[in-house]
Amino acid sequence: MNEIFHNIRVFLESWVGKEHLDSVLRIASLLLIGLPLLWVVSRLLGKLTKSRFGDHLGTFFQKGIYYIGFVGITISVLVEFGFNPAALLGAAGIVSVAVGFASQTSLSNIISGIFLYWERPFTVGDIIKIGDTTGIVLSIDLMSVKLRQFDNHFVRIPNESMIKSQVTNVTRFPIRRVDVEVGVSYGSNVEQVMKVLRNVADQNPFSLDEPNPIVVFKGFGDSSLNFLLGAWCEKTQFLDLRNSLTRDVKNAFDREGIEIPFPQRVVHLRNANADEPVEHSTS
Repeated sequence: MNEIFHNIRVFLESWVGKEHLDSVLRIASLLLIGLPLLWVVSRLLGKLTKSRFGDHLGTFFQKGIYYIGFVGITISVLVEFGFNPAALLGAAGIVSVAVGFASQTSLSNIISGIFLYWERPFTVGDIIKIGDTTGIVLSIDLMSVKLRQFDNHFVRIPNESMIKSQVTNVTRFPIRRVDVEVGVSYGSNVEQVMKVLRNVADQNPFSLDEPNPIVVFKGFGDSSLNFLLGAWCEKTQFLDLRNSLTRDVKNAFDREGIEIPFPQRVVHLRNANADEPVEHSTS
């Protein structure tokens, strides 16, 4: 075995030179052993942190350890190539100043990511809405939050935007309410409509008994009397309740003869001769 290692060393000395062999071996060790070891250690520490402090901090800690270790290995490799550490640090300072002016947004995103961790308005797996974007949280990183929309689109939102915008966590609580707004004709009986809507919610298999469903007479619209039916369900059954509740309301109104009107406009003509055609003007 010793002879094999000796032959390998002789071969490498003849290839790179005896005076450079130790540096080459150290560089190879850093790249072939250091990088894989750094990856393993960062993942292990990330899992330990996730189990104790949650996915958000675990991911943040794992990537922070990896980036710091990667920078350290890169500097060590450059030193082995003959770069002066002091010069590297000086150059790093100059570069950091230049990059600092050019990357204020990046720094703001990192700081915003820290605030997101401490506040924890959502976690990985939650469904959130920000602006017109709704999706499932895939990851919460140093710079951004990544979402998967329901049509399978991938969305990356900078942490700074998350901090500055209103974020709605749709699945924060175990139950949700489905609201169905419906209008009926002015000739309908208000008490009958409210009774029918309440029965629809009570008979739906996805609707919870507690909290109780609600029926609200919202007021008078241009062409209809407007009502709101609200029923609660488990958050995993939201779509099932919304689809079935809307369908059941329509079927119940058809059975009871309750009309759902379409928008109408009544035009009164004054001082017009019935035998004369009505002139239309366009602009």
